[in-house]
Amino acid sequence: MNHAQLTALGRALRLLGEHGEALTGDTPDARLHEVKADLKRALDLLEDSVTAAAPSTRCPEHPGGPVDENAPDLCLLCETRRRAARRSEINGPSGHSRPAEPTPSRYGVREDRPQPQQRWLPELWNGQAWQLCGTPRRDRHEAELYLAAQRRGPRAAMAYRLVHEFTDYEVLRVWGTPVRVDIEPLGNL
Repeated sequence: MNHAQLTALGRALRLLGEHGEALTGDTPDARLHEVKADLKRALDLLEDSVTAAAPSTRCPEHPGGPVDENAPDLCLLCETRRRAARRSEINGPSGHSRPAEPTPSRYGVREDRPQPQQRWLPELWNGQAWQLCGTPRRDRHEAELYLAAQRRGPRAAMAYRLVHEFTDYEVLRVWGTPVRVDIEPLGNL
């Protein structure tokens, strides 16, 4: 409803209020026809200003929502929420009664300390120790292809290895020979 419609409708309703206050038992018919014309004018203004459909429920949150005839506000959505709250008061906070034994899951039961997922770690020998040289892979073949590309690269390390991580760590394959290199020149003399 725009401002002009709001102003005209307010004026028409105020006029009807004045007519209502002036009515008595001996009001002439001409005056009643005037009230009838003003009433029709107010209804026409109201009809022009209303754009949306009439609400199907009395719910302020879901005025056009689905209707439940048994609900006090006719709103099915709010009544469903109220029914769930009543059920939780009776059955407890979970909403369902507790089964006698736990239902098995098709995915298994997770322990307090979950096991690491299976992955393959590409490592290189840096002269002192083995260090991770790429992101851990979920696929062994992909990890071996990555290490093959590293060995062919311009700055290849002395040795590479592929470590399988699951519950334990297991060295699967080693390329090259790791030799410990002293970081100080001339052997720390």
